[in-house]
Amino acid sequence: MFDLTKKMLISSLILTCSLNAATKEVSKAEIAQMEQLELFKRANIQITKAFDVGSIYILSIKVQGNNDEIYLTKDKKLILSGDVIDVNNGMKVSAPVDLTGVRGKEAFVYGTGKEEYFLFTDPECPYCKKLESYLPQIKDKVKIRVFYYPLESHENAKDLSLYIMNKKTTNEKIDAMFDASENLDKVKNSKYTQTQLAKLEKHLEEQIQIGLNLNVQGTPTIFDKNGNNIVWVNMLEKYGIEVR
Repeated sequence: MFDLTKKMLISSLILTCSLNAATKEVSKAEIAQMEQLELFKRANIQITKAFDVGSIYILSIKVQGNNDEIYLTKDKKLILSGDVIDVNNGMKVSAPVDLTGVRGKEAFVYGTGKEEYFLFTDPECPYCKKLESYLPQIKDKVKIRVFYYPLESHENAKDLSLYIMNKKTTNEKIDAMFDASENLDKVKNSKYTQTQLAKLEKHLEEQIQIGLNLNVQGTPTIFDKNGNNIVWVNMLEKYGIEVR
């Protein structure tokens, strides 16, 4: 509790400008300048990407072969490691993820709207089900690419994911997304040919791997089209929906 409080206080002091401003990617020339800072040279830190979020820089780095994320103050005098929390929404401040090559690998697309999102969901996750209960209210405003990311702690999540993905049409998959968890007996008694099962498991594993590559750590996780991690409650509020 003290650790979280400390992080929140640090965030309050550092994030003097709004983090809701558009994230701006830093040029290669400026990255090269940052890499000349003494600590970066001494530790042989390579900056793979950097983002200006108004109050600080978010740096995606590679050090000793490992990927990490750190923060640099705008005067380039202080480096912050660990989590920096946005005081507006309580979310960790992080660099946008790279969604290159992700489109088209989803289980299905929900909605016919213009605003594009990428949702990583677990069909047995209560928070995911809560989010899904509001989706019909915004289906004409959003286009959500749905990826299944069953958590090991949920006993039936994998079976439910395979069951939903096995439906033939998008509409059938959407119906199953809403109803499958209420029909566990039907899900568990589903029969697949060896070829069907191998294809489904390969597709599911591909979605899980995409989630791992994007550092998805829980469900539901939502990214906007630019790769920014979005709080699902905030997304709904954007469309005038109050979560109860």
